[in-house]
Formats: sequence, C-alpha cells, structure tokens
Amino acid sequence: MTPRDASDDSRWSDLDRPPLNATALRRGLVREGGLWREVEVVQSTGSTNSDLVALAGAGKAGEGAVLVAEEQTAGRGRLDRQWTAPARSGLFFSVLLKPGGVPVARWGWLPLLTGVAVATGLSRSAGVDTALKWPNDLLVSIGGEERKAGGILAERAGDDAVVVGVGINVTLRENELPVPQAGSLALAGAVSTDRDPLLRAMLRSLEEWYGRWRDAGGDPAASGLQETYAAGCATLGRTVRAELPGDRSLVGEAVAVDGDGRLVIATEDGVQEPVGAGDIVHLRPA
Repeated sequence: MTPRDASDDSRWSDLDRPPLNATALRRGLVREGGLWREVEVVQSTGSTNSDLVALAGAGKAGEGAVLVAEEQTAGRGRLDRQWTAPARSGLFFSVLLKPGGVPVARWGWLPLLTGVAVATGLSRSAGVDTALKWPNDLLVSIGGEERKAGGILAERAGDDAVVVGVGINVTLRENELPVPQAGSLALAGAVSTDRDPLLRAMLRSLEEWYGRWRDAGGDPAASGLQETYAAGCATLGRTVRAELPGDRSLVGEAVAVDGDGRLVIATEDGVQEPVGAGDIVHLRPA
C-alpha cells in the first residue's frame, strides 16, 4: 500500500468511499418473517467473525444477526491467514445462522452455499462475472486473468450455530492490493461500487439460498445447491495440486464436488479421491 499524505488524515476524506448507512440497511433488510433480525455497522474491529462468535456465546446475538465493519484490522481467512484492506474499501461482514432441522453433517455446505449466494448477488448488483474457487474464494476476471476478490470463513458458535464471514474487495486500487494475485470489483469493471446495494443484494441472495437449503433438510441436491455450485466453480475440470497435512500432496483433475461438499480429484492412477476443506492446506493449479 502507498502511504497516505500526512495532510490527508481524515477518516472521511476519501469521497470515493462513503460510509455505509446502517439505518437504510436495516430498513431494506429487516422485515417480518425474514431471516435478518438485526444489522449492526461498526467503524473498526479486529474480526467480525470473532465478535459475532463471542456475542453468540454470551447469548447476545441470535439467528439472523448481521455484523458489518467498515474496517477489519485482524480479518482472517482459512487457516488463520490474514485479510486486510483500507477502511471502507470493501464489504466485511458476518452472519449468525442456526440451521436447526438440518443434520450437522450437512453444515459443511454453509460456506459453499454462501459462495453461491455472494456470487449470485454480486452478478446482479455489480454486473461482474464471478467464479468460485473451491472451497471458499471468490474470483473475478481482470485483463483476462483470474484474481481473488473475496473469501468466506465459517466457524461454529456453540452446538447450535454457525457464524459465516464474508470479505469482498470492492474499490481497492491496483497500488492497494495486498498481493498481485488479488483483485477487486472496481478493477474487474463493476457497473456499481456503491456498497449499500451490493451488501443488500448479497444478503437477500443468502437469505433465499439458505431458506431453500434448510427447507430441503440441508440436502444439496434437492435444494439445487450442489448443481449450482458446480456450474459456477472454476476449479472443476482443471488439473490441481492439493497440498495436505504431513507434506502429502495429491495431483489430478478436479472432477466433482460430492454430496458432502468435498472436492473429488481423479488421479492418473484412475483413483477418485475426495478432499475435505478441513483437510487441505493449499489448492493450486498443477
């Protein structure tokens, strides 16, 4: 990141990055009979996921709670990888879900479901073609190159709840990217980078997909989730190297996402081996 001019130290000096309107978000998202019960926007926090897990543990947040941060100072991805971005340059939010009635064995679909919902919402509201990299990355195309513009992290919150966090780079400029492989909606040519409607579109899409999945008892096939995820997954059909714990790696073609949300890799030996998100350290093109 380039240093900010010392004379330009106001948090609100960047007119391209106006703050979110919490009142308007609540008015647009919280409704009788809907999933979203409360929407809170904080200026800065370490991690919205950590905060929401703590609130749930203390009995201060129920299903449908949404926590949004204008800035995350200790945002985390899978395996505690760091996720940082300038204030108001992205959308960083977590939601609390209690999928009662769905067998716990199917809860592993929640981050994949969120990926489908986020990609669907963004394609409607930002006009950006997005793809999913298994298990939890959102990709955009910039100059014909796939780059990561977002990520998803799901964590258990007690016995009956899951907190799902989403981080999306919205207006990050090239000189602000944490790594060259990163991207943003703006760099991908989004027709809109107004974060209020983008957030609403993602949360409405998430409510729709979550309701469909829960009504089907978490069945990924009956809810249409498995088929939709596979259709939008850039990993399928490619040769990949899965790096597993213990310095073990698996190379082959990613051929399917199975009923448990695992990536099925077909090796040269003709063996099809499923790999779970919790078992993988890195997934790279081979």
